[in-house]
Amino acid sequence: MALDLLNKQTVQVVDGRDLTWQDAICKASQPLIDNGTVGNDYVDSMIDVVEEKGPYINIGPNIALAHARPSSSCKKIGLALMKTNHVVNLTDEKHPVTLWFVLAATDSNSHLGVIQKLSEVLMNGENVQRLLRATTVDEILRVFK
Repeated sequence: MALDLLNKQTVQVVDGRDLTWQDAICKASQPLIDNGTVGNDYVDSMIDVVEEKGPYINIGPNIALAHARPSSSCKKIGLALMKTNHVVNLTDEKHPVTLWFVLAATDSNSHLGVIQKLSEVLMNGENVQRLLRATTVDEILRVFK
C-alpha cells in the first residue's frame, strides 16, 4: 500500500516548541535524507517554494504537506511525517501546524497514488483527531493501517 512509506523510520513525534517552520520542514525531512530518498537540495527547494509562494502547503487545519518539484536530488518516492506536540506557525499565526508531512516525488505522476491514499485518511475527521492527539509513533501508525 502507498502509505507503507510511513513507518517507524519515517514518522517522528517531537516537542516542536522551539522550531521555526523552516526547522520543522528540515526536521520532518531528515528521515528521507537518512534513507537516501532525498538530498539536502530538495529540502532547500521545499523551503524556497514556501518563501516564494506563501503557506500553500497548509492543506488543512494543523496539516502541512511540504513538497517541491521533482529534481535529481529526489531519488525515489517518499513520505515522512513529523507530529509536533506544540504548534509551529507556518509563515504566520494564521497557519498553525502540528502535522508536518513531507512528500518526495521523482516525476509528475508516480506519487499520485500516495497523495490519493493520504487524502483518504486525512478527509476522515476522526483520523485527523487521532493524529493530533497521538503522543507516540505507534499511535500515529495505527491511524494509517
